[in-house]
Amino acid sequence: MADSYLFEKLALPRDRFSPECLAELQETAPSKVELLGDCVLLSHVYIEKKMTPLNLYLQTANEAMAQKALRDYGRAIKQLAAANIFPGDLLLKNFGVTRVNRVVFYDYDEIEHVTDCNFRHLPEPRTPEQEMASQPWYYVGPRDIFPEEFPGFLMRAGPHLSYLRQQHGEIFDADFWNDVKQRLLAGEIMDVFPYRTGWRFLQ
Repeated sequence: MADSYLFEKLALPRDRFSPECLAELQETAPSKVELLGDCVLLSHVYIEKKMTPLNLYLQTANEAMAQKALRDYGRAIKQLAAANIFPGDLLLKNFGVTRVNRVVFYDYDEIEHVTDCNFRHLPEPRTPEQEMASQPWYYVGPRDIFPEEFPGFLMRAGPHLSYLRQQHGEIFDADFWNDVKQRLLAGEIMDVFPYRTGWRFLQ
C-alpha cells in the first residue's frame, strides 16, 4: 500500500537544504516553513521513502527479484482494494520499490473508492464489424472499469506478465473487484497485513 508518513513540526538541519530549495519552500508554502537558526521547521509535511519506479526496477532485476516485486505489486493492489481504494492508474511507474525491496503505491492523482466504481466484463462482439471496431461499440459510463483490459496497459506479453497472471490473475477479472465491492458495501472490514507472514505476531 501507500508508504507515506505525516509529520507535524518536523525540524531538519538547515544544511540539508540548498538555498534554491529553501527559497522555493518559502515562496510556495510560507505558512508551513520557518527558519530557526540552524534548523528548518516544517509545520505539516508528508514524507515518502526514496523509491525506484517499478517499471525501471524490472528492467534490471534478476528473475527472483523481479518475481518478488511482481508478487508484491499484485498484493499492494489487493490491499488497496481491501481498504476501499482503487488506484485508478495501475501502471507500473505508479508503484515504487523501496531500498528494502517492498513495492508500494505512490500516485494518488486518480484514486477512487472501490465502492464508487462499476466493474464490468468486456461485452462479447456479436458481429465482425463490432469485433474489428477501433472504438468501443458498447456504452461506457464515466465510472465503468474493465479489468480485462489491464494487462494490455501494464506491460508487454512475456514472462513478467505471465508470472503476474499466475500469481494475481484475479485482479484482471471484474468478478474479483465486484466481490470486494459487495463485501465493502456490506460493512465488512477486511484484514490488511503490513508485514510478511513470517514477521507477524501470532494470535
